[in-house]
Amino acid sequence: MRDKLQLKGPVVVVRGAGEQASGVGWALAKAGFRVLMTEVAQPLMVRWPVSFGTAVAEGKWQVEGITARLVEGPKSCESAWSAGEIPVLIDPNLQGLSVLKPSVLVDAIMAKRNLGTQKGMAPRTIGLGPGFTAGIDVDVVVETNRGHNLGRLIYSGAAEPNTGVPGVIAGFSKERVIYSSKAGVFKAKRSIGEQVLAGDCLGIIDDGVRSEEVSSSINGVLRGLLRTDTPVAAAVKIGDVDPRGHEEYCWTISEKARALGTAVLLGIMEC
Repeated sequence: MRDKLQLKGPVVVVRGAGEQASGVGWALAKAGFRVLMTEVAQPLMVRWPVSFGTAVAEGKWQVEGITARLVEGPKSCESAWSAGEIPVLIDPNLQGLSVLKPSVLVDAIMAKRNLGTQKGMAPRTIGLGPGFTAGIDVDVVVETNRGHNLGRLIYSGAAEPNTGVPGVIAGFSKERVIYSSKAGVFKAKRSIGEQVLAGDCLGIIDDGVRSEEVSSSINGVLRGLLRTDTPVAAAVKIGDVDPRGHEEYCWTISEKARALGTAVLLGIMEC
């Protein structure tokens, strides 16, 4: 078994380094691609233990045996690749593309809309989920909606529209996801991996005038929760309770992120 990843393949830029994007980055790095992931300066990541974007705050972060490292610029990527690491760059507007000249650009921000990705940015462009149209703004769209078509490659047209309803896990959908009730600073009162009950306080939102508790609606394991002292707007996802109750799921890539990573890999290899 290799001591470290051999990242010597073509350069792939992945926009976003959250949970789903990290499943993509992980799969591509395993396949030997020189992956660079871009992020904003203060990323909002509920499942931050399994997100390479956590390297923005920590400097380095490991997900299932692969390490990501925060780099200062595109020219610093080579040293990370040589060490078998994924470089993470704060570059939400992709200003480093002219230096990197990637063979593939993957938009995995999962914003439900296109934040500026265009076909001409790389020889092969792939967009995850709603907001992209294959043949117009990207070459390939990957279906992200849970269900029969999850991971399907679309070569003409768009993914299924955003339903605004979280996917069903063990019979629960919107009940398992916690959103901020107002803008303010989120302060966590529980930790990822803990078992919680319906009604348990997971944290508070302080807007400078008064604090408001945020509670779980169901029983389960706290699979995701924003880091404490994170500024949030109203109606932002801040937590995720998994009714299956398996703590080990908190620290590993989800089945959805793995499926998307495999789909993107196929979308690259077939071209």
